[in-house]
Amino acid sequence: MLSYDHARQKVIEVARARRRAPATELAELGQAFDRVLAHRVIADRDYPPFDRSTRDGFAVRAQDVGARSGTLEIIGEIKAGDTFTGVIGPGQCVQIMTGAAVPPGADAVVMIEHTKPSKTRVVIERAVEPGQNIVPRGSEAKASQVLLETATRLGYPELALAAQVGEHRLQVFRRPCVAILSTGDEVVRVDEIPGPFQVRNSNGVSLGVLTALAGAEPVPLGNAPDRAGPLRGLTERGLEADVLVLSGGVSMGKYDLVEMVLRELGAEFFFDAVAIRPGRPTVFGTCRDKLVFGLPGNPVSTMVTFELFVLPAIDILGGAAPRPLPFFRARLAAPVSQRAPLTHFLPAQLNWTTGEPVVSELPWQGSGDIVTLAAANCFLVVPQAKLELAAGEWVDVFPRRGMF
Repeated sequence: MLSYDHARQKVIEVARARRRAPATELAELGQAFDRVLAHRVIADRDYPPFDRSTRDGFAVRAQDVGARSGTLEIIGEIKAGDTFTGVIGPGQCVQIMTGAAVPPGADAVVMIEHTKPSKTRVVIERAVEPGQNIVPRGSEAKASQVLLETATRLGYPELALAAQVGEHRLQVFRRPCVAILSTGDEVVRVDEIPGPFQVRNSNGVSLGVLTALAGAEPVPLGNAPDRAGPLRGLTERGLEADVLVLSGGVSMGKYDLVEMVLRELGAEFFFDAVAIRPGRPTVFGTCRDKLVFGLPGNPVSTMVTFELFVLPAIDILGGAAPRPLPFFRARLAAPVSQRAPLTHFLPAQLNWTTGEPVVSELPWQGSGDIVTLAAANCFLVVPQAKLELAAGEWVDVFPRRGMF
């Protein structure tokens, strides 16, 4: 049985080996958020394209003031976007606004707060140094410089940068398609009234949302009953997608048929258990050259294992590098004790009310308890090598997606 990090690395290794260059498509800039860039973005000119003032004040020659205060003649005004045709000579200055181009002859900007202006003259009350409050031309980027590399995931700063250089359409990789199939006779549609021993298909909803958040296109296939024939038919439909994710049917019970059906369809398995709780009976393999994940059916297990194992596969098939697990450290509010020699992911609540991150385990009823997970903003990670944790210890925290 693999540790979660070794299982995750196996997924990454197999996904990279199976990955073909994904198709590309054009996306309008406003529709490209969270897409993966399929080409380089190049600076079309220097940035800034001129020496830019970072303050409202006066553009001066530093040598006219130096370490002393002084009085200068005001010969004009420049606001952002203006063109100034003159040259600043000895004893002269120009009033300038933030973002405006520093005029020829000036080599410093004095903040308005450090001056006493009148109609035609200004008293400079502070020492002035060359370059003060100026961003030099080309100091952010040079013309023809690569600003964004291929395989960059596009967030709002990257899109703003693309807009700055005039890239109103971007070539992006096609999103991988992820087929989602839940299993179990006890599972009914969300819009149905369940019987006394049935549950609604919450996994289909959570996996669809997690797939979309991961940057892929969910392909919902509904639910397969615990019978080999219908399960086989829906599984074959799922293998038309880039990735197939099944939930349920992967334990050791009489009606856990997922592995059997996949074997009949020619699957090769790389692991069928991971040393974690929740999520131990997780299955990963390939079938007909497609990646296949069998996730445990209990909802919390399903969500945890998707984040740990399916997400990096989606990243790779979508043309990006796998995102690292976003663990960070927090101080433990109360002692935690676990018995099973596994790595535990416990629903928890993280806060900063004391000025440092503090994490508290939430009371929960196991991997079927979605109510507690909805109240959690993270998972407290209890490592297999240290199942007893004392209050005040620094521990690993795995944030819930979108909570921080």
